[in-house]
Amino acid sequence: MRILHLVGSAASDFYCDLSRLYAQDCVTADDHIAYVTPDGRWRFPADLGPDALAAAVSMAPADGIAHLVALGVDVMVPHMFCVPGTTTYRALFDLLGIPYVGSTPAVMALTANKPWARAIVAAAGVDVPEGELLRPGDRPTVAPPAVVKPADADNSLGVALVRSREDYEAALASAFTHSSSVLVERYVELGREVRCGVLVRDGELVCLPLEEYAVDDVRDYADKIDRTADGGLRLVAKNTPRAWIVDPSDPVTEPVWEAARRCHVALGARDYSLFDFRIDRDGRPWFLEAGLYCSFAPASVIAVMAKAAGIPLDELFRTALASSVRRSR
Repeated sequence: MRILHLVGSAASDFYCDLSRLYAQDCVTADDHIAYVTPDGRWRFPADLGPDALAAAVSMAPADGIAHLVALGVDVMVPHMFCVPGTTTYRALFDLLGIPYVGSTPAVMALTANKPWARAIVAAAGVDVPEGELLRPGDRPTVAPPAVVKPADADNSLGVALVRSREDYEAALASAFTHSSSVLVERYVELGREVRCGVLVRDGELVCLPLEEYAVDDVRDYADKIDRTADGGLRLVAKNTPRAWIVDPSDPVTEPVWEAARRCHVALGARDYSLFDFRIDRDGRPWFLEAGLYCSFAPASVIAVMAKAAGIPLDELFRTALASSVRRSR
């Protein structure tokens, strides 16, 4: 297969760096790369290193799309995290008739909006914390402790735990720097926090072993991403003390799997899905958010979960590619 990796961001340098961080361990020498930058320009570098990116010819969108079509690729693997990347750019490939791995632009837009996603899964019978959507000038009515989060930001940007009403002002001000609307949810007192991956295999939903995170109160931006000494991005939660695979015999597994299946179906996800749940002190899972991403790198969360289930990374990747191509036909 002639594989194209769509990398970069049409929104910010941060999302460009994040996209490249996730994609770099998936791309092989035989693959094609399309790299988009916030100015809308396209590049087709030989690899994702700084020298190759600097050497690649910068193209206007029309020229970049023409070059893309001329490559004659069979399938695209998306690595863009910004809203334009998960929606507009995926829709472009629908228009060009090039299949891609993962969910549709409409589903990506739905899950990027946290209030929409929680409303959909709640209607499907999944427990969600009580919450409200605020616009600038609105005052929260949810009694502390509560979690304040931008309605459509990623990687816990602007997320804060509020334990008193006096803390709301600073938390809301921070959250509004990342979004025009803010979600305030009741804080679920910690039992545990886990993620659940779901794969579509032969038309069936297969839930993967859970990944659990070491959490004191809430997972914020610093728990997920950090800057290295040279200014690059580093994934924090990729080491054993902070994250580990849960034994499938753990009593929390089955209720989380059931909730994850409901979320996958209700949201209309394709190929794979990933969901975060808070487990209260009674063992009850509460939906936090959906993340319909997989970079197919060894350290990617779904890849780690699949490995724990006995599914090798190359098999996981081949299955997703074949499903995408088959769907287009």
